[in-house]
Amino acid sequence: MPRITSRTVAVPVVAAASAMLVLCSCSAGAGSKSDAAAPRKEDDLVAGVGSAKDSTGPAPAVEGARKGGTIRVANLRDYSHLDPQKIYAGEAYNTSLLWGRQLTQYQVIDGKPKLVGDLATDIGKSSDGGRTWTYTLKDGIAWEDGKPITSQHVKYGIERTFAPGFEIGPPYWPQWLTGKPDLAQARKVYGGPKKDGDFKGIETPDAKTIVFRFAEPQSDVPFMAAQSSSSPVRPDKDTGTRYDLKPFATGPYRIVSHRQNQSLTLEKNPHWKAATDPIRHQYADKFEFTFEKKELNTAQEILNGRGDGADTVTTKNEFPPELIGEAERDQDKKDLIVDGRRGAFTYHLVVRNDRVADLEVRKAIHYLLPRQQARQALGGPRVGDIATTYSSPAIVGWESYDTYPVKPTGDIEKAKQHLAKAKKKVKRLSYAYESNAVNDRMAQVLVDAFAKAGIELVTKPLPLPAFTNEVLRGTDPKYDLWLSGSSVDWPTPATGVPYRFDSRRDSLDNDPRYKNPAVDKELDRIAKITDATKKAKALIALEKNTIMKDMPIVPFLHQRTQQVRGANVGGAFIHPIYGTISPAWLYLKKS
Repeated sequence: MPRITSRTVAVPVVAAASAMLVLCSCSAGAGSKSDAAAPRKEDDLVAGVGSAKDSTGPAPAVEGARKGGTIRVANLRDYSHLDPQKIYAGEAYNTSLLWGRQLTQYQVIDGKPKLVGDLATDIGKSSDGGRTWTYTLKDGIAWEDGKPITSQHVKYGIERTFAPGFEIGPPYWPQWLTGKPDLAQARKVYGGPKKDGDFKGIETPDAKTIVFRFAEPQSDVPFMAAQSSSSPVRPDKDTGTRYDLKPFATGPYRIVSHRQNQSLTLEKNPHWKAATDPIRHQYADKFEFTFEKKELNTAQEILNGRGDGADTVTTKNEFPPELIGEAERDQDKKDLIVDGRRGAFTYHLVVRNDRVADLEVRKAIHYLLPRQQARQALGGPRVGDIATTYSSPAIVGWESYDTYPVKPTGDIEKAKQHLAKAKKKVKRLSYAYESNAVNDRMAQVLVDAFAKAGIELVTKPLPLPAFTNEVLRGTDPKYDLWLSGSSVDWPTPATGVPYRFDSRRDSLDNDPRYKNPAVDKELDRIAKITDATKKAKALIALEKNTIMKDMPIVPFLHQRTQQVRGANVGGAFIHPIYGTISPAWLYLKKS
């Protein structure tokens, strides 16, 4: 699971669809138009798992797409990691689709995601009650030098996730293959290919077949197999830490140069075959990434078409709020803003349960939170949809519910009623937050709301490192409340609910320090369910019927994102899984 982070820090947003279930889309698809100030209402979309036939290439064509030209991507920051086993952030996953392929991946047509085989012929076959999963690689898949991709290359890539230096990536392969609860213990079983050689839990009976043998039944393997950590790595091309700057390509493009924090240049991979790839396209001749340019300047150039602005897109930068008014006054500029849900990312007001132990007080906090005013302080409707549930609408099995209904503006009188029932009168609470101008405004909204109920809210602005150390990692309970963002690693609740609300997990997972023995027991039962659909429904039922009645956290927002594309850039939409504009679908209208 992605570790809990403060509101302004990006976390991994990875998701998947399962077995023709209802899933909310992040986008209406390539070229859709959006309103910068008032995001459009989105319908639920039917998404599912694709068949072996769906897993064959080529990818469905993007309507109106043309070939040729150079697409320019301007982002404020370079990527922390390009090594596929180290990537653990949604936008990096999204961009790495240009040069990297995995066992499975998400085909997106008109905003609808479908999990299909990528390097593999399908999403995998399970046996032995879900303890064994087998994948067969496609014919004709090759590296950028033309040599075939083999099952041994996939195995080596996954074996790397055990090694020192790779703890920054997803932990699931080591944990699930060894049956150990954390990476440190998994490493005692196997320390990576360079230390311990061959790992017996992954078998490659031939160059096309890879078999995973897990310690316990695992229903979500096809979803995990779409993570970048499931990418192949060729041992003779493994350059250690340098691989993080320039990994060897399996996708439609290859990296020809990477000047860290300056530029990244991609050209067509001549050995990629569209007939093997149901996901990606190769419309542009080249991608030119630039970094370290101010977000406001980049957005202005794109909106006004100055310089290369018409051919430029941002995939990490948020649309600057300073330009919303300008875009609202000019329909042509408004059409360049791409809006959608940011995957399964959610915001909550976290209540530290070991400090605020009285349920009546936690209920009062729920009624005190003025969601509408707080959202306005953060930027208005464009930053997210007001939430009544813990989990996001973008996950399998999600249900709309409202445990303790309250108006978006809050209910002071109802809060006072619950405070009156508290065992001990509450006069003061503390609120920690990452210090910046936006969060300062948010804090003041909360101070004013709590004051109406007779509670002094003492605010503590902190720089990000201190916020992480004192609020999330700290053993000394200094603060009662904070705003927190989190997501799941694929869109079932399997990497959300069991981590956030299991009392046996550390504070980086269970940040509210929630403790309910009945919930722990039920999580253990649900973990043994071998059907991913049934597991998702059971977890959502536990969230709805038990956890949220304890109000360990207060739902606030399901996040949205807005980014900007140049007038000549087509195929831009917010990827329903990764939550940012996806370069793999882009083309130039004029090249």
